[in-house]
Amino acid sequence: MTRIVITGASGNYGRGVTDALVAMGRSADLVLITRKPDKLAERVEQGCTVRQGDFDHPATLLAAMARGDVLLLISGTRVGARVVQHQAAIDAAVAAGVRHIVYTSFIGIDDPANPAEVRHDHIETERLIRASGCTWTMLRDAHYADAMLLMAGPQVMQSGTWFANAGQGREAMVWRDDCIASAVAVLTTAGHENRIYNITGPHLETFADVAAILAEVTGCPVDYVDLDDDAQYAMFDAMGIPRRPVDDQTVAGVPWNSDDMVSFGRAIREGFLEICTDDVKRLTGRPARSTREMVQANVAMLRAAAGR
Repeated sequence: MTRIVITGASGNYGRGVTDALVAMGRSADLVLITRKPDKLAERVEQGCTVRQGDFDHPATLLAAMARGDVLLLISGTRVGARVVQHQAAIDAAVAAGVRHIVYTSFIGIDDPANPAEVRHDHIETERLIRASGCTWTMLRDAHYADAMLLMAGPQVMQSGTWFANAGQGREAMVWRDDCIASAVAVLTTAGHENRIYNITGPHLETFADVAAILAEVTGCPVDYVDLDDDAQYAMFDAMGIPRRPVDDQTVAGVPWNSDDMVSFGRAIREGFLEICTDDVKRLTGRPARSTREMVQANVAMLRAAAGR
């Protein structure tokens, strides 16, 4: 049976993929890499192999990937500083004899004019993977609906106002769980070598559209206010959000840095993320779920945040 190595296995994405593969009876085939193995003690009890490995300490990665066949390289969280980390993982995978690399990339990165800071990390990592000699699959995930509606949503509901610099740009936000299900499909079925999948939600929507959905479903007022980039920076600065990435740091529940978020909003505004596909259905056999469905699934939490 194919032995699957998963980096970042203690994160949300890694845990979701592992849960699905364990449920499929694949525990014995899993090698889970994490900086802190004690976070995955329960996985050992489930029959998985847990190994310590750190992107920032390349010497730890070769032993961690030993005897692996397929690597699920889950992109790191340090936006703007991930290429060196990913290079270390790719080099270790090649040295360990891994044959295939599945990478969690991002949509809209082919156009060099795309201003999103995440573009550089992902396009460079894809280039390194292609040059590695391994076969590959690029899972270009859209913007997580979870990030906007579950993490930033409560603050939006509390204030009744959604401030953003995305203008009237449209994107097809996707459930993280649909991205996870797509990755599991690629890891457990044949025919995905050297293919790119754009993993998106089912509808192209503006932030104003999503604000209107929030208001309609929750019954609470939500207005969208369009900011320019300078005003967006000023808002994040006032919240104490760092401009550059800081590992394991959140501010008001937001784990990102403002250089990432402001450039991301600009990319949406300028149309670089206006991509919508049926790749989730092609891979999983069911349609991608919508932002409306996520609001409906979390309506009680969102109403509570609004004080209802």
